Amino acid sequence: MQLQVSSSLLARKWLGFVTAIWVQSISGNNYTFSNYSDALKTLMGLTQLELNNLSVAKDVGKAFGILAGLASDKISTPVILLIGSIEGFVGYGVQWLVVSQRIKPLSYWQMCIFLCMGGNSTTWMNTAILVTCMRNFRRNRGPVSGILKGYVGLSTAIFTDLCAALFADNPSAFLLMLAVIPFVVCLPAILFLRELPQTGDTSPERKENKYFGVFNGVALVIAFYLLAFDVSGPHGMTLSRIFAAGLLVLLASPLIVPVYVALKRLNLFNLKHNLDIEGQVAEPLLNQENGDEAKKKPAAAVAVVEEVRRLEDVEEVRRRPVLGEDHTIFEAVRTLDFWILFLSFLSGVGTGLTVMNNMGQMGLALGYADVSMFVSLLSIWGFMGRIGSGVVSEYFVKKAATPRPLVNAASQILMAIGYIVMAMALPGSLYIGSIIVGICYGVRLAVTVPTASELFGLKYYGLIYNVLILNLPLGSFLFSGLLAGFLYDAQATHIAGGGNTCIGVHCYRMVFIVMAVASIVGFGLDILLALRTKPVYSRIYANKKSKKSAAGSSSS
Repeated sequence: MQLQVSSSLLARKWLGFVTAIWVQSISGNNYTFSNYSDALKTLMGLTQLELNNLSVAKDVGKAFGILAGLASDKISTPVILLIGSIEGFVGYGVQWLVVSQRIKPLSYWQMCIFLCMGGNSTTWMNTAILVTCMRNFRRNRGPVSGILKGYVGLSTAIFTDLCAALFADNPSAFLLMLAVIPFVVCLPAILFLRELPQTGDTSPERKENKYFGVFNGVALVIAFYLLAFDVSGPHGMTLSRIFAAGLLVLLASPLIVPVYVALKRLNLFNLKHNLDIEGQVAEPLLNQENGDEAKKKPAAAVAVVEEVRRLEDVEEVRRRPVLGEDHTIFEAVRTLDFWILFLSFLSGVGTGLTVMNNMGQMGLALGYADVSMFVSLLSIWGFMGRIGSGVVSEYFVKKAATPRPLVNAASQILMAIGYIVMAMALPGSLYIGSIIVGICYGVRLAVTVPTASELFGLKYYGLIYNVLILNLPLGSFLFSGLLAGFLYDAQATHIAGGGNTCIGVHCYRMVFIVMAVASIVGFGLDILLALRTKPVYSRIYANKKSKKSAAGSSSS
């Protein structure tokens, strides 16, 4: 019976992870504003500045993710997912009503509210997914983070290519997809994604890497499938529908893992059940001698033991947690390590978002009429960075107790090199820089997630994670809005009729140099954090090694 329960939990855990992948595959709608922004601008008669402020309202929605973090400690995963899906349905649904002209355009401040709702909806989904999966797969947090964040990186291309294939890039149809598809996809996750107790069986844990390899392989196939569709030119309706059907099949293919696990464990259960029937031995449920000794145990001794335990519990409550133990958000922010992680994360994602938000102007300044290829490079290589860094960082944590912040440090110094390459503005610099920045931005997002859980625990992880991702709107405002905007305007030439433009290598050179310096500062912070957290990762390594040895001795 115990084996049957363990088999059921294991299959449910992997089925929940597959539904989590599906939710992450539609969670990147915050990055799709440019696909329908022109339609909003035309219908509402907006200036470019007003349109940019609408985009800011969308990003501000992420800042309210702290509400999802607070809720994650109080309410269940299905409820959090339901809140996010309903909020997205309303936020993007109202935008669809406006763009499809089914209702008259709303006032500017009302549209800001609904864009903010759309942006905030994904924070509820991401919080539910990451917190639950981190707790269900405690021994493989790096691969879990890499896979889930990797699918978020692909979600923009999934939405964009599906809309192009089925609706010829119609902005109204695109917004309808953003409203309906996340709501529908969240339903299986609401049914099947739960935080499950650990089975206590070490055998499946040793095989998790094999299953994660399957998920990584499917993700890579999807990435190249999307890229092939993007670069292969115009497509007819028949070919586009075949592409859409093939994409849906690829997205459904991770189901083979929970099906395989369920069938394999069922066969193992049947085999053991047959062996138990053949070799049953009648034994007393309780040894009589031990039972007599238990009866003779003095009641006073029991009372003493209970008092000692009570005093230990009181002392545990009074003691401040150390790194590697569960922290509340108030305990976490009182540590120097939290702010080192926060600022290093800011230097990575803030500068990376600046490149993503300004890639159009950067390409035009360097004489490129079409910048879509650079956007594709950022997306695809960002996905590669997310997937690869999760696996690589987990490998070195398990094999050599290497602190995970060292992977972030490597990405920071590589990102600085990418900015220097773009500042030089040599032929091909923007291609090389886009690849480097995409990889490093993906690394930062994927590696910081498990790092925070390892340093500050999983009990209050939802809120800690959402405080950390405040760096996304903060970094966008500081580096993209202030730094890039101010320095670009200082170099730009005013044109007749209002506005300004800048053509030449000087337009963003200083921006790239400042961001390279910021990345070097982030590199230093990550090295400092790696040194300070070395004992934590040494304990993780020792714990994994002892469990592996115990599993090996028990199996022999």
